[in-house]
Amino acid sequence: MAVRSLGYRSDLMLLGLQGSVVDRRDGYLAVRTPANPTYHWGNFILLDTPPAPGTVASWVSTFHREFPDAGHVALGVDGVTGDAGEPEELAAASLDVERSTVMTADTVHPPPRPNRDAHFRVLDGDEDWSAALALQEATNSGPDVEGYRVFAQRNLAAMRRLQERGCGAWFGAFVNDRMVSGLGLFTDGSGLARYQAVDTHPAYRNQGLSGTLVYTAGRHALERLNAHTLVMVADPSYVAIRVYRSVGFTDSETQVQLEPKPSTTTPA
Repeated sequence: MAVRSLGYRSDLMLLGLQGSVVDRRDGYLAVRTPANPTYHWGNFILLDTPPAPGTVASWVSTFHREFPDAGHVALGVDGVTGDAGEPEELAAASLDVERSTVMTADTVHPPPRPNRDAHFRVLDGDEDWSAALALQEATNSGPDVEGYRVFAQRNLAAMRRLQERGCGAWFGAFVNDRMVSGLGLFTDGSGLARYQAVDTHPAYRNQGLSGTLVYTAGRHALERLNAHTLVMVADPSYVAIRVYRSVGFTDSETQVQLEPKPSTTTPA
């Protein structure tokens, strides 16, 4: 199942480690994560190419045929340039285009102002994983609080199982024994290692925590997990992308996701 996009290749790597099922269809991949059915980007179709003119509505119908019980629509577009199809046609189908920057590094260095006060370590035990969930809830506010909590609980449980299998780790930054920043970094042994969910509590931002944590986790993967390429997917308009660049990441390609406009779907 050749996928050009490094962003989607690393997505599929992580999903495969979690037991997701990927089926080849004519012109697309159908990706399912039975253990987390409300996870939009664990239950989606990945188009081989941007939708051709006149086909957007049919691709939405294809998604509904593959996922008849889903409360969402999620269409990925394989590629590296950010081409998503005809803007007018996407708008007529009430689809938003989200373009993310796929970043890579084969080495990392400390940020310009590393945090030297927090304690940075791999999570260990129920209390730590509960703290990771609380942090994600604090940093991901939205209208469907309970829906997000269910998703986050399932996702972190899957990440914990991967850590227990030796596929990577979830890292935390702790200040006075409180987890205030966190992220995951996982690999299937192929040499690619993908970051997940870089979060810092709003009260602790701008203190060098996330940059130091990204650097710490990257060193761990390069030195202990035989990784040779670290992959980070970032919002190009958000300040965090500058943090990732400051520790050695460079922009590699653009990843495209198509979802209904916020008013037409319930967030996961």
